Amino acid sequence: MNRTQALNRWFAADNNPVQILGTAVALTVGALAVRPVGTSGTGLAVLCLLVLESLLLCTRLIPEGTFSPRVQLAVLCVWAVGAAALMSLETSGASALFAYFVTGHAGYRLEARRALPFAALTSALCAGALLVPWSGHGTSWIVGAFTGVSVLVGISNRARADALRSARAAAEQAELAARATARAEALAERARIARDVHDVLAHSLAGVNMQLEVTDALLESGDVDRARQAAQRAQSLVRSGLTEVQRTVGDLREDALPLVETLRSLLASASDAGTLTVDGPPRELPVRLAQVIVRCAQEALTNAHKYAPGAPVRMRLGYLGSAEQQAGETVFEVVNSAPPTGSRPLAGAGSGMGLVGMRERLDLVGGTVTAGPIVDGDDAGGWQVRVVIPG
Repeated sequence: MNRTQALNRWFAADNNPVQILGTAVALTVGALAVRPVGTSGTGLAVLCLLVLESLLLCTRLIPEGTFSPRVQLAVLCVWAVGAAALMSLETSGASALFAYFVTGHAGYRLEARRALPFAALTSALCAGALLVPWSGHGTSWIVGAFTGVSVLVGISNRARADALRSARAAAEQAELAARATARAEALAERARIARDVHDVLAHSLAGVNMQLEVTDALLESGDVDRARQAAQRAQSLVRSGLTEVQRTVGDLREDALPLVETLRSLLASASDAGTLTVDGPPRELPVRLAQVIVRCAQEALTNAHKYAPGAPVRMRLGYLGSAEQQAGETVFEVVNSAPPTGSRPLAGAGSGMGLVGMRERLDLVGGTVTAGPIVDGDDAGGWQVRVVIPG
């Protein structure tokens, strides 16, 4: 809790030190200044009323809500009548403090529609008590007539206390909202890590599995040389997978990702007949956007090996806009031709989560992805993945 919050709680409390000090001062002034005080006659009456008013004044320190509204109103009424009676008997005029305190307390504890009439009646009662002919007090009735003014102070304090309570409740709600936001961000980060695990490890393992199946098929057909090449490619995929894991960890600490070099490395490890074309003025993309393109490239290459093993793969990275402005769309495409005759697609080697992960990643950066078969042209029978990212 900071210093401002501590002060707000201190002043908003029903028994804060300021209220305790005010009560103590009123009791002290009453005990020392109210006269006459004695054991008989008027002195005894003043003493009894002084004790009663002092006890009622101490009810200011009782927490709000302890008394029901009816009991609270009854206490205030007794307090007001006692204050008026004490003012009519004692001679110093100090007893007016009790009347001012009762109307102020009524403004704090009661609703304004009840506190204002109560204060008006208290003022009339005190003024009337000071006007009675048998009174020997010597205090002007104007003092009694103005006792209701302190209700405005009580109403003001009540409004301030309510505002502080509302501010405290709003701060607590804001803290809860901040915790909920932090939890949502943590869940989003967990989802991102899950996608990274899929994109890095799952792609590498799927590629190794496909190459091992190719190796097995080539060995069955007696093509040892090609089987050896497939096995070597599986080893290469394992090495590249480890490299990707290290790169993924490193990307979390870097401000930039060498996108073109990374794409060339991925293409070289995945296809002997792959090509990469870069169109437009190159510019450095934020690491988050570059990571999205790299993950999409991994998924597209895995799908190409899965459904069209041995088919040529082409990548195109297009920058739309100027390099000076560092703005514009970035378009990334992966196209694989139809599988060559005699190739054996490995349709059962995937989890089916690749495209879902791509769409999730692109949604986070405001991009789009389209994927589907190619029905005409030189690449008819192949597959195309197109990614568009703003910025």
